[in-house]
Amino acid sequence: MLIIITYDVATNSSLGKKRLSKIAKECQNYARRVQNSVFECEIDYATWRKVKAILLKIVNETEDSIRFYYLGDKFQNRVEHYGKNKSLYSNEPIII
Repeated sequence: MLIIITYDVATNSSLGKKRLSKIAKECQNYARRVQNSVFECEIDYATWRKVKAILLKIVNETEDSIRFYYLGDKFQNRVEHYGKNKSLYSNEPIII
C-alpha cells in the first residue's frame, strides 16, 4: 500500500530541530522523500504499524503536525506527477 507522510515541526528550539531530524531520518528508513517534508511510503501493513508508532513517539502534538494519507494498494492511477524527480514504484518496470 502507498502512504503519504507529511509533517511540520516547530524548529524554534533545539528540541524542535532534533525532532525534525529524527522524523526525517525515520521516514528515510522506510520511504522516499518527494519534497522537503513529504514522503511516499510503499509498505506492508505490519511494517506500517511499526513506523507509525515510532513517528508518533517522536512528534510533539502540541507544537508539531504529522499527517498520513492512505492511498491503498491500487494507487498508481491516483498519483499524478509533473516536473523533475519522478518516483518509481516497485511494481513498475525499470528499463536500463
